[in-house]
Amino acid sequence: MLEGKVAIVTGAGNGIGREIAIMMAGQGAKVIINDVGASVSGEGQDATPAQQTKAIIAQNGGVSEISSDSVATWASAQKIVQAAMDHFGRIDIVVNNAGILRDQIFHRMTPEEWDSVIAVHLSGSFYVSRAAATHFRAQQSGAFVHMSSTSGLIGNFGQANYSAAKIGIVGLSKSIALDMARFNVRSNCIAPFAWSRMTGTIPAETPEQKRRVERIMQMTPDKNAPLAVFLASDAAKDVTGQIFSPRMNELFVYSQIRPIKSVHRQEGWTPEAIAEYALPSLAQGFSKLERSGDVFCWDPI
Repeated sequence: MLEGKVAIVTGAGNGIGREIAIMMAGQGAKVIINDVGASVSGEGQDATPAQQTKAIIAQNGGVSEISSDSVATWASAQKIVQAAMDHFGRIDIVVNNAGILRDQIFHRMTPEEWDSVIAVHLSGSFYVSRAAATHFRAQQSGAFVHMSSTSGLIGNFGQANYSAAKIGIVGLSKSIALDMARFNVRSNCIAPFAWSRMTGTIPAETPEQKRRVERIMQMTPDKNAPLAVFLASDAAKDVTGQIFSPRMNELFVYSQIRPIKSVHRQEGWTPEAIAEYALPSLAQGFSKLERSGDVFCWDPI
């Protein structure tokens, strides 16, 4: 499905990114494996994960090259896209998958914990996408696949930085889809379910938590790759601006924010009138304060 195309997959040294890179190469794409080899918290640098992904692709008869530049700065993101041009002469697909975690309860979160996560997830997705956009516009084609999360779409404890970045990526993707539709460029989001280094930090202390982790461990990273390949392929030429989730053998498409309830008062509103008249009606449209674990059952189909 990707024969003749060139793909960049960020964070392709482990987990979901690795599986997407392997499947894209197996489907005919030439792949830039981008990974700095950092820890889950974004520290250190190790070339081994990217080399391992490259070795697997080569064993399967695929073609790939490695970029070890960070997504988190404008200059280094330019180098990632340039690597595709230097090695393969074009760029057709960008998968923004790179990420780190600095989980912390909100009232203890530091500016550094906030900035570091935003830099990789949200700014990194912008930087790499913007660098590729010039080429996509010139060739009048291209596909972006961005990784969001139910932590942003729904909510989660102790992840204000990560959640904000992931819902921000949804807005970024929608804006790209709108702005670049005239150039036949598509942009979609995936909110993946998988047991990986990042979900490996989920607590498993109580019986309830242990049961949840056992279920999540069944959701291996490779389950997300087919959807990413499809969204990057010409078979998805009419699919843009959407949000999906693969979970085991299920595929979800998400609703997007729209007004669901309104009230009108001829003479306008005062704070007191809102409390007395508007609130009872508007409250019928309120959403519960939930996290993703409350919305999705633990037994995937």
